[in-house]
Amino acid sequence: MIGRREFIALAAATAAPAAKFGPSKGTLVVIGGGDLDAAILGRFIEAAGGPDAPVVFVPTAGDKENYGPTDDSADFLKRAGCRNLEILHTRNRSEADSEAFAARVRRARGVFFAGGRQWRLVDSYMGTRTQREFEAVLGRGGAIAGTSAGATIQGSYLVRGAREGNTLMMAPGYEQGFGYLRRAAIDQHLLKRNRQNDLVAVIDRHPELLGIGIDENTAIVVQGDRFEVIGVSKVAIYDRKYKGEPRYYFLNPGDRFDLTRRRRLG
Repeated sequence: MIGRREFIALAAATAAPAAKFGPSKGTLVVIGGGDLDAAILGRFIEAAGGPDAPVVFVPTAGDKENYGPTDDSADFLKRAGCRNLEILHTRNRSEADSEAFAARVRRARGVFFAGGRQWRLVDSYMGTRTQREFEAVLGRGGAIAGTSAGATIQGSYLVRGAREGNTLMMAPGYEQGFGYLRRAAIDQHLLKRNRQNDLVAVIDRHPELLGIGIDENTAIVVQGDRFEVIGVSKVAIYDRKYKGEPRYYFLNPGDRFDLTRRRRLG
């Protein structure tokens, strides 16, 4: 019989290697905006631990100055079956960096970022204790989801972050996302808003990045260095090494993708 120290050493030696691009623990559900299919929301709720798992809903990318505890912006998650839901919102970085505010995320098993404008999430949370608590949800095996702006913020490179408008793809001062998906730039509303060529310039400027464009009512579910496409439409992949025309190719629902090798699986 091996002792406790030997057991810990053996477990460490046989553990899966840390992911290079996606989360080593937990799940990302990155959604392209628009109507949200019940299956997409169901995957998030399942990954967070089920209907009774504590979930924090973050509407801060939205237009309103205040979102109270009973704001109806989170009702879609309640209808999907989420029974333990709290709305978390501030426009004040000092508040987001406070222990009392960040502690509200500490028991959460899921975080859901709503749509709106990406720069508002950056201004409120980037570099704060609350941002670190968001990431800690993944560290304890939970789930982070986001739609539209809440999808883009999950990449390491932030597109459409300009205060001046969401047609500007690269905006100095607003080019860093929360980085749950590393070396990646995420766009959304892809085909619905005819955006399929917009990520090409970003990849030309930053060839180390993988571009991922997600159409409405469609999502990628990321675990480790792989993801699966779910929903009703398509996901476009932008890779500087891809030599086809147009400068991207599509994945369909059910397709799986290897982020390390940058290729479709199967």
